[in-house]
Amino acid sequence: MKIYSYSDLKSATRNFKPDMVLGIGGFGTVYKGWVDEKTLEPSKHGTGVIVAVKKLNSGSVQGFDEWQAEVNFLGRLAHPNLVKLMGYCWEDKELLLVYEFMLRGSLENHLFRRNAATEPLSWDLRLKIAIGAARGLAFLHTSDRKVIYRDFKASNILLDGAYNAKISDFGLAKLGPSGGDSHVTTRVMGTHGYAAPEYIATGHLYVKSDVYGFGVVLLEMLTGLRALDTRRPREQKNLVEWLKPSLSGRRKALSIMDPKLEGQYSSKAVLHAAQLTLKCLEEEHRKRPAMKDVVEGLEQIAAMGKQRESKNRSSRPSNQLGKSERTHLSSCHGTGVGARR
Repeated sequence: MKIYSYSDLKSATRNFKPDMVLGIGGFGTVYKGWVDEKTLEPSKHGTGVIVAVKKLNSGSVQGFDEWQAEVNFLGRLAHPNLVKLMGYCWEDKELLLVYEFMLRGSLENHLFRRNAATEPLSWDLRLKIAIGAARGLAFLHTSDRKVIYRDFKASNILLDGAYNAKISDFGLAKLGPSGGDSHVTTRVMGTHGYAAPEYIATGHLYVKSDVYGFGVVLLEMLTGLRALDTRRPREQKNLVEWLKPSLSGRRKALSIMDPKLEGQYSSKAVLHAAQLTLKCLEEEHRKRPAMKDVVEGLEQIAAMGKQRESKNRSSRPSNQLGKSERTHLSSCHGTGVGARR
């Protein structure tokens, strides 16, 4: 991992010009930068490879803790479904992190902030993203010292050009329990709507507290709705409280599916996805599946789509592809959309 000077990163980002800003968050600002592909030294704008440079708000104690956590965790962990930390800078009060650039941005932007030019994510792509993110979490949970991610949400899942999912932002990650302990006790942090009930209630953080957060994101991917939305009626503001009861049966599960996915899935795949989501959202952490089992479950659901595709190709004329499913699902969607208002 490369150690940069502050002037290096000023040069890579064209002096942190406003038109190089990729995003702004509570931690600080992320800029687009350019570095040489081999040496990772700053390069001229438009040459070499693009990187994302996170510049933390200076003088923040929490900012320093989160910067240190990022360097400690991403500096020693490498996996295809974790975003790659390429370097860092600590100079006076300036704290910066340099990551691989993720072309497609966050899952959150694709699910909830679409502009007219962005196609809604297909069923197959949503499954691909869910599988990738699940593999990333499973890797953390089974590393030498189990790592609890603690802030799993759609905005922290980044997508490369081929929609491969990578978990980013390890500022709140914690080393898991050791010496026979079942949990670590910590100050409650994270994002409301995604945090597990036992963590909110007691500050006890289990490896399977992350599984709950994964379940919330799965529910967002199935429904196309945010985990928390204050614009919805009071009883519908919290997505899990509102729609968890609808995950228990095929017809109810079909009724809450994102209308933009109409006709892209089999009812069998939806039922399996709903059941898996329900298991992840178990109130009691012990009853939730391990992330490696979640990965297997999602891979089985993805395989159902491929089986359906080949069966459709061999048994139906091309102009009638999926007609009966479309008729059935459009009526279910009608019910589901009505329920959302």
